[in-house]
Amino acid sequence: MKNFLDRDFLLDTDSAKKLFHDYAEKMPICDYHCHLSPKEIYENKEAKTISQLWLSGDHYKWRAMRSCGIDEKYCTGDASDKEKFEKFAYALQYCIGNPLYHWAHIELQRYFGIDTPLSAKTADDIYERANKAIAEGDFRPQSLITRSNVKVVCTTDDPVDNLEYHKLIKELDDFDCKVLPSFRPDKALNAHLDGFADYIGELSKVSGVEINGYKDVITALERRADYFHSVGCRVSDQAFEYVPFAPADDVEIDAIFSKAMRGEKITAEESDKYRTPILIALGEKYHELGWAMEIHIGAIRNNSTRRFKALGADTGFDSVGDCEIAITLSRFLDALDINDKLPKTILFNLNDKDNTVLATMLGNFQSAEAESKIQFGPAWWFLDTMDGMTNQMKSLGNLGVLGKFIGMETDSRSFTSYGRHEYFRRIMCRLLGQWVEDGWYAYDEDILKEIIEGISYNNAMKYFNF
Repeated sequence: MKNFLDRDFLLDTDSAKKLFHDYAEKMPICDYHCHLSPKEIYENKEAKTISQLWLSGDHYKWRAMRSCGIDEKYCTGDASDKEKFEKFAYALQYCIGNPLYHWAHIELQRYFGIDTPLSAKTADDIYERANKAIAEGDFRPQSLITRSNVKVVCTTDDPVDNLEYHKLIKELDDFDCKVLPSFRPDKALNAHLDGFADYIGELSKVSGVEINGYKDVITALERRADYFHSVGCRVSDQAFEYVPFAPADDVEIDAIFSKAMRGEKITAEESDKYRTPILIALGEKYHELGWAMEIHIGAIRNNSTRRFKALGADTGFDSVGDCEIAITLSRFLDALDINDKLPKTILFNLNDKDNTVLATMLGNFQSAEAESKIQFGPAWWFLDTMDGMTNQMKSLGNLGVLGKFIGMETDSRSFTSYGRHEYFRRIMCRLLGQWVEDGWYAYDEDILKEIIEGISYNNAMKYFNF
């Protein structure tokens, strides 16, 4: 029996061990998509307990706790930090097969120096030891980012944001990490959701554009993109259950916009007709600015109406959709490519049934503008598992060019979640090492080093021009 989470965790072959320890392990981190708060990074306040570091805002952990019948007060409620940690420890011991179990123990080892497995039996001892490490060490956000060897962080930011904290972070003399905004225009695109009219009012005010129709929305968003660019933004991000593509004429689109502004419900078809020209215009703008366009596909959000009303969004009640995505995605990318205005694009899917769809879609729109200009984004959220990451890389290896993959991002709100990059790198080295051991790929140390270091860090830095 192998020891749990030892130095060679997941590294089953000599080749895997060499690829990880000689190359992947030492590489810095480029976290090109996350949900960290730039305000928290700048203010640099230290958490007092491990519960504050781990359990505040982490819907992955809350879902596991709820699945063990734990009351909501221990997840998002007013239970004490210690009670919340004890309940999480109770749940974690049952999470065999869940990456939460691995993530938590990697973080305990790397940040707290604790190699005792966490369970209900060890919870109180680990809680005290972890809090002692926090009290005696430096667990401020900037220090955790620096300790994790992170060189770039791209947060997720609304077009109406003034980006004041990104500007303030730039002025810090003793913090060697770029913290850059990402442009997330979802609220301007989702005319079918409550609050749309109020949001358009905000966008009008901050952009200085009087918005009376959909073309004014485009003008306002383009102005905000220019502003974001001036503050260092090089990445956009948009998320859909499926990529909308439903061309319509100006009169019909403006009628849909007016209907949404009056607070009337619009159909899914009407929503797609409104979003299509705005998305195309944004894609052209991203191309002009030299940005990369991230498209996250496949989440069904806020499934529980009762929980959404009580707790709001992003609290652990989203799941994987099963829409057909190929045709509309193809038509959207082609609408930009036909005029040679398709930006660098990263396609993320949340349902692994679509791995082959995305891995083959890439090859339709590659160009000499960038190596693997169209990327198959890393497995994320519900696919952020050992099988999910392995299957994504296998699909890309089978059908594309894995050696030019831009690798992992955390998609996280936690300052200790960078252990996920180590987890990904171990899984990557396990897979590629096995291919070498099986004689499926020639043992050429120079090119293997380039591939491993590229997927770990270098490819992303080059792709985004960071």
